[in-house]
Parts: sequence; C-alpha cells; structure tokens
Amino acid sequence: MLIQKYEKIKKVAILFLVFTVILFSCQEKKKEDSKPPNIIYILADDLGYGELGCYGQEKIETPNIDKLAETGIRFTQHYSGSPVCAPARCNLLTGLHPGHAFVRGNHEWGSRGSVWNYEKMINDSTLEGQYPMPDTTITTAKLLQQAGYATGMVGKWGLGAPHTNSIPNKMGFDYFCGYNCQRIAHTYYPVFLYENEHRIYLNNETVKPHLGLEEGADSSDIASYSKFTLNEYAPDIMHTKALKFIADNKDKPFFLYYATPIPHLPLQAPKKWVDYYVNKFGNEEPLVKAGYYPHRYPRAAYAGMISYLDEQVGELVLKLIELGIYENTMIIFTSDNGPTYLDADTKWFESAKPFQTKTGRTKGHVYEGGIRVPMIASWPGEINQGTETNYISAFWDVMPTLCKIANIDAPEYTDGISFLPVLKGEKQQKHEYLYWEFAGYNGQQAVRMGKWKAVRKDIRKGNMEIELYNLYNDIREENNVAAQYPEIVKKMRKIMKQEHKPSTIERFKMKALGDGLDGK
Repeated sequence: MLIQKYEKIKKVAILFLVFTVILFSCQEKKKEDSKPPNIIYILADDLGYGELGCYGQEKIETPNIDKLAETGIRFTQHYSGSPVCAPARCNLLTGLHPGHAFVRGNHEWGSRGSVWNYEKMINDSTLEGQYPMPDTTITTAKLLQQAGYATGMVGKWGLGAPHTNSIPNKMGFDYFCGYNCQRIAHTYYPVFLYENEHRIYLNNETVKPHLGLEEGADSSDIASYSKFTLNEYAPDIMHTKALKFIADNKDKPFFLYYATPIPHLPLQAPKKWVDYYVNKFGNEEPLVKAGYYPHRYPRAAYAGMISYLDEQVGELVLKLIELGIYENTMIIFTSDNGPTYLDADTKWFESAKPFQTKTGRTKGHVYEGGIRVPMIASWPGEINQGTETNYISAFWDVMPTLCKIANIDAPEYTDGISFLPVLKGEKQQKHEYLYWEFAGYNGQQAVRMGKWKAVRKDIRKGNMEIELYNLYNDIREENNVAAQYPEIVKKMRKIMKQEHKPSTIERFKMKALGDGLDGK
C-alpha cells in the first residue's frame, strides 16, 4: 500500500505531532526565564503564498509547517521586501524598505568578467557572488551578535561576493555554511559550498546550470536525466550544519538564519519525494525545454522539493525538543518572494492563490502574487496557538521585532515597526503605508495603504501612470479603478515620490523618477 510504502517519509510529521502534544500537556516543565529566547528565521526561496497546506494548498503536503501554524500565528498580509532574491534579503537584514536600501535588485557585478560562466567561477572565486553592501552596513545579525547571541546562517547569501567585507562572517554571523553566490545556487549539486570564508568541496561533477538533455535522448526514459542527480545534495549538507549549530549553542541564546534555496529552480528533489508524488499525481509530460534543468516528472519534483523542506522543518523542531530548548525558541517561517513562472507548473499548483498565478503577476513583479508571502510564527507560551492576524507587515519590520525580542534597541533609521505586540495578541502600532520599488523588469513601484494598492510599472520605458486596486473586493488586482479615485491616486503619487531616495548604483536608477547619472 502507498501509505505503508512511504511511512518513513511521514514519520517526522507524526513525531512532531506526538512531541507537541506531550510538550503542551506537561505542566511541570518551566521556561528558562533568565535566558533570552532563541530565534530561528526560516526563509524559503520563491515559495508562493498558496504553496502551504495552511494557506490553502491542496496538492503539496506540508504537515510540519502546517503544525507550526497550529501551534502559533499565521499572518495573512505579510509582504516581502522585493519580488526577487537579493533585494528582499537586504530589506530583511537591514530594516530598510526598497526606496532606502542599498541593494534594490539582483546585481551580478558583471564588470568583473565572465560571471555567468559556471566553470570559470569554479576556477576563479573572484567571479562569484553579487555586488557587495557597504562595509558600514548594520544588519540584524550584527545587532544580535553584539547583544550576546550566537549567530549562524545556512543557505543562500546573495549580498556580497567572496573577498569583500559583505559576506556573512563579516556581516554579523559567527558561522555560515551555504552558497555565497546566487548563480552557483542554480544547481543543488554544486562542486562546492562555503563554510565560513572557505570553500568545502563536494563529491559532485561539474554539471553546469541550464544544461539540457543529450541530443537524441529519450525524454520519456528516466535514465536520460541521470546526469542531473549527483552524489551530495547541498540542502542535506546545510541542514546537517544547521542542526549542529543549534546543538553547539543550546546553552546560550542563538539566532539562526536558515535561508534555504528551496524551492527555487532547478527541479532537483530527493528521489523518495519524487517517487512519492509520481505515485500521487500519476504520469506526466516531461519538462524538456527548461530554463534550468529538464526533468522527467516536473510536477512531482517541484512538490517533492517543498515536502522535503517541510520534512527539514520537522527535524529542526524535533532537535529543539530533544535538546530541551523548544519552549524558549521562536520560529518564523516565510518566503523571499512569490512563486516562479519558469519550469515548475505553478499554475497547476495555484501557487499564488488567491492571487493571480501567471507570468507578470508573480516573481519579479510588485503585484500581490510577487510580494505577498506566507509568514508563520511559533513561540510556545508567548504566542497563542492557532491564531491568525491580518496585520499588514513587511520584511523591514523584522529587524525591530527581533531586536525587541532580544531586549535591545533597533537603529532609529529603520523603516520597520516591531510586530512583537501582534505575536503576543496586544495592541499594535500600524503602518500608514508600505512602499516598494524595483528597478528590474522595466522598473516598478508599489504602495499599500489600507485597502488600496497602487502599482506603477514600465517606469524605465517612461511610463508614469498609476494603477489602483481595492484589495478588499479585488484581491486578484483585476480591476484598475484609478480613474474613479483621483484623490487616492494623488496621495499614492506623493508617497512614491517622497519614499524614493535615488540609488548611487547605476543599475538601480530609474531616470523617469528623476535619478541622475550622478546618483542625485
């Protein structure tokens, strides 16, 4: 039977449930009030708002993450800082919105040479990584480190290349294991990862990203895809390092930033999970003409990646319980932006549901499907179980929130507001509005103000018209009502002007907004 065949796969979720019931029924165990709480922030990569069971997903199974929601609080109006990877992470770690942040797009620093050549990057580390943040950048990790927290990161960095001061170990993290470079992360079987400031080489051959099937290969034969599954799976290694970091620091407060690359493409999932979903979904057409790697069972692989991440979340919680520190640990789970529009059949999964799941409305775009993300927070004894909030928040709120939890002051310049009162069910200060800008995909701006959402796109093509949507009755942003509400549009235009501080980086400038060649 299928249930018996995949009993081991479900074991983690079942154990999590059992241990949670035992934990909350045990009245003798007391929290360590003298020790500041541990903080684990899990950031998925390109995970859509609708790709978790607790957010309405019906095809992909995520029992462990769903359990976090059952034991904590689920945010329904939480936003990323940007619709793509690097700037979202900058907003998260620096507490600044996109109009003030240094990194406002993916910047591969191409002036160095052949940065997109995988083989050359392997042989020359000076070609790796993205454009660095300034040395003076203050991050949440630096603040927590100064407050006595052990700080660790596993996963994808994307905010500064090797040989610069903008690497995890120089931006506040005591420990790092993962991908420094987003482009290297375009394979889950890389030749190397980084541990702290040095490469650790894996038992993998060089299979450059974006490689296709051999000419004449039978696309229906699973053997034709064998070269895309190698020996050492990077998420396994990073997860092992994360569990070790937790164990090594169990007696002191720690902050773990778990920036998993999953489910960002390419489609490379553990075989047990692909097999599980092939049995569940049945046969499917292979993905041959892929933007990343081809796959015999693309839907099964995509679902398998997400369920594998869910399995890791369950193992992480079990480790906390095993070490006796679960009660004094806050876990936040979220995603860096909306779902992809390449290779993975996100329309079939309805990955951005209830928002539009189509090209132009998901990753890379400031519509709801591109920037509204799931967020769950679980903290036994501090957050009421099974609660939900429609509080409007964004990535730049994370820095002041974590500082408040650690009982330290956040920088005055942050654009964020601590949402700790929301977690505790108390009265909360609200944002008057949230602002986004993104120089990529022809240039975009957006503002969320109460029920209103304003979008300006194609700025780099000279467009300055503003679209206006009433999210209370048009959550899919299908009816532009700008003509009916000129006064609201006028307010939105004013906000867009006042919140945009011209970037000093040419790549992030939008001349239609008044950005000059000198950065003014």
